[in-house]
Amino acid sequence: MIDGELIATRAPSWSHQKLTGRIFSALDAWCQFNGFGEAAINPGIIFTDEDNVIPDVVWASTERLDLLLDEAEHLTGAPELVVEVLSPGEKNERRDKQLKLKLYSQQGVQEYWIVNKNLQQVQAYRRKEALLTLVMTLQNSDQLTSPLLPKFACPLGQIFQ
Repeated sequence: MIDGELIATRAPSWSHQKLTGRIFSALDAWCQFNGFGEAAINPGIIFTDEDNVIPDVVWASTERLDLLLDEAEHLTGAPELVVEVLSPGEKNERRDKQLKLKLYSQQGVQEYWIVNKNLQQVQAYRRKEALLTLVMTLQNSDQLTSPLLPKFACPLGQIFQ
């Protein structure tokens, strides 16, 4: 649900789930190595009764995660990083590039990656003056890094292989 509107979607395709798994694996390996936080795949985020979503991957710092989880271990606030892998179709792109971008911006997400498997690119949005703003578009030959994730570097060629 976004802004009180129920948005029904189909289960993601095999390639979508595989790509999601690779992104999670890269983040999870980095987390296990340094202990700075935790990544999760397909977690629900319950911002309000009118705004709750299931992003593909999230990362939250150890300090923030303690504040975000309720007694049932549901996320009830914005993790620092949210990743969405685009599903084909205009409605799906609009949902991730407009509706979710706006919601994540309003809720305080620090960084938002939109992954396009067809174009083999990642658009990275970062919080700037209270809004998520596009700061770079990375291609298959680039390395994905983030100021949120010290020493995290993932060659996109490995993700899109």
